[in-house]
Amino acid sequence: MNQTANYLAFDLGAESGRAVVGRYDGERLDLSTLHRFFNNPVRILDSLYWDVLGLFAEMKKGLGLYRRHEGDHLEGIGLDTWGVDFALLGRNGKLLSNPRHYRDPRTEGMLQTAFERVPREEIFEHTGIQFMEINTLYQLLSMKLSHDPTLDLAEMLLMMPGLLNYWLTGVKACEFTAATTTQFYDPREKEWSRALLQKLGLPTHILTDIVQPGTVLGPLYPNIAEETGLEGVSVIAPACHDTGSAVAAVPAQGEGFAYISSGTWSVMGIENVEPIINEKSLAHNLTNEGGVCGTFRVLRNIMGLWLVQESRRTWAQQGDELSYDQITALAAKAPAFGPLVEPDCRDFLRPGDMPTRIRQVCARTGQKPPETKGEIVRCALESLALKYRFVLENLQSLQDKPLDTIHIVGGGARNRLLCQITADATQRMVIAGPAEATATGNILMQALANGRIASLSEAREIVRRSFDLVTYEPRSSAGWDDAYARFMWVKAQVEEF
Repeated sequence: MNQTANYLAFDLGAESGRAVVGRYDGERLDLSTLHRFFNNPVRILDSLYWDVLGLFAEMKKGLGLYRRHEGDHLEGIGLDTWGVDFALLGRNGKLLSNPRHYRDPRTEGMLQTAFERVPREEIFEHTGIQFMEINTLYQLLSMKLSHDPTLDLAEMLLMMPGLLNYWLTGVKACEFTAATTTQFYDPREKEWSRALLQKLGLPTHILTDIVQPGTVLGPLYPNIAEETGLEGVSVIAPACHDTGSAVAAVPAQGEGFAYISSGTWSVMGIENVEPIINEKSLAHNLTNEGGVCGTFRVLRNIMGLWLVQESRRTWAQQGDELSYDQITALAAKAPAFGPLVEPDCRDFLRPGDMPTRIRQVCARTGQKPPETKGEIVRCALESLALKYRFVLENLQSLQDKPLDTIHIVGGGARNRLLCQITADATQRMVIAGPAEATATGNILMQALANGRIASLSEAREIVRRSFDLVTYEPRSSAGWDDAYARFMWVKAQVEEF
């Protein structure tokens, strides 16, 4: 067991995908990116789709690159993706249509439509999941109400990682952390909530078996093994929901911490051995998603760096190509404590001209709109830090032990401005890193599956040994309390998605 073990992680996010090689020598984990590719949604008429065949072709390219550059020494392959989106299979396991993007407009109004059939409180009691109109439950309901023929033809539903794992192995299964994002998994019964689906008139025969993180699904499908030269390599389900893998890599010691998985979405939460489903968690619109090693992630999904990413895309379309470092530098020079927005404002959910939308929301809430690029990004980042403070207070109200430390992992851990103002706004110590948390957690769960490591605490110790972490101490709270009061006022004026 002293030989270095190689693993391959496919990490598919909303903007891009990567094939990452992990080398574990028994003490430290070393990562290198083998292949990076875009994940560009495709708009057809009024609908937004994922290019799932293109994504799978890029994954196969990553497998071939591994064989060419690393040889055939590979102990496992693991895949993680975003949550809520799914594919429907028909007869003989054939894909019926390209999966829709969660930002597709078909779910507009579906929350209220669902509540007319099943009360909000009852849905939460069954699932413990945060109410977002992008959830799988409301995507299915929109298909039902629009008489989408693919729903009638469907024989099986697979979440996005389940579909790609099926194409890799021929095995049809839904991994636990991905299943919990649907809002029709019952965490108390540890099974699909068929009763809820039936009340909404949705089919239950399309549901498949649920497997736990760390399950070995099987070897690569024969024609893929032959095509890539990786015969006999096992595909392992890590935490197939990317946030589940990211949280597995949070380098925490003991209890008393909150985490933020920071990327397109910011996912802020705590770790618990049981779901927390009560009036308080319902009132705070918190969610209970599956974690690894028998844990639950009690958290809130926040719009995150989407506001910055979409602003950058808009500026690029207008001919001004800026890197994220350049954008952050502009924000750092902009005046502090300017206009604020609620990051989860409905106006920001769909793709589009984000700078204009931010200005419009500021004007609508009686604030002087930001003018420069730096002011727009500063507005987005300070608003995000204040939203973290709000969610942290909600999470703290659920438990007695103090949440003294915030761990920020994922791409946002590289944003020094965001990390520091998060420490300042929350008056908590922030520990940033690793930035490659999702791939790290994916690989460590593979290592746990084949016995290279023994526990989640050992995995987190490996993270602390392997990566440079940056600590941000909170500076003076001057200005932040007033900004938080303004943020709460703005929050009350807008409709959240």
